[in-house]
Amino acid sequence: MVKVSSKLIENQITRNGKILKLYKLLELDVETQSYLQMANIMAVNRLRYNDHGPVHSRIVSGTAIEIFDIMKNYVELGIVREGIGDISDSKLVAFCGAYLHDVGNSIHRKNHHINGCIIADPILKRLLGKIYGTGIEKTFKIKQEILQSIFSHDDDAKCLSVESGISKIADGCDMAGGRARIPYKLGKADIHSLSALSIKKVEVEPGIETPLLIKVHMDNHAGIFQIEEVLMKKIETSGLMNKVRVLPIERGKEIKWSG
Repeated sequence: MVKVSSKLIENQITRNGKILKLYKLLELDVETQSYLQMANIMAVNRLRYNDHGPVHSRIVSGTAIEIFDIMKNYVELGIVREGIGDISDSKLVAFCGAYLHDVGNSIHRKNHHINGCIIADPILKRLLGKIYGTGIEKTFKIKQEILQSIFSHDDDAKCLSVESGISKIADGCDMAGGRARIPYKLGKADIHSLSALSIKKVEVEPGIETPLLIKVHMDNHAGIFQIEEVLMKKIETSGLMNKVRVLPIERGKEIKWSG
């Protein structure tokens, strides 16, 4: 199930010292947190979009960890295959790409995936140096993989690694109604907000027909719009489409749809 709180995320990554250390560095980094807060000011206050700030970052990065743990035995991890790092480095990239994917919204929604790479580059140099120490070459390579994840989270960008695909799908999974409550209260009542409000819970778990099953629990059919316009657009360019099944559930009953 998609996790929200900082403590729950820490419990998910407690066995991976590198990721836990990086997560704490990100959470305590004034620059990172300031940009995530500004991302919400731009996205929510000014554009009346859904949440794109610190809470969204935690949810998406926590979901990325869950998806990674499910998918790791069914896909070939690019970072491992290409000798950039080991499986823990691969997981760190999926996690960090998910955490920082929306920092570009702190400048503008347009081209935010490009702006995000520009903003994240010096942050990653600084923080990854504390993770990898004297391994300067590895620091630079891991940094580029994370930037690829940030760039590729845009709907139209094709993911070039499994790690970025995992981050991108995790981003699409944050559809539950809580993201839309603030813009809705601010007066944005359209199909986007109403569809998001109809979704009550998103769960990721091992599947039978595919390695990953995403269950989307909703109160009414409006949630299908959110699945088609948010989640499926991410999945289609993730490079992992044939590994994922999306299951809409309306008031406890599985429903048929064209996806």
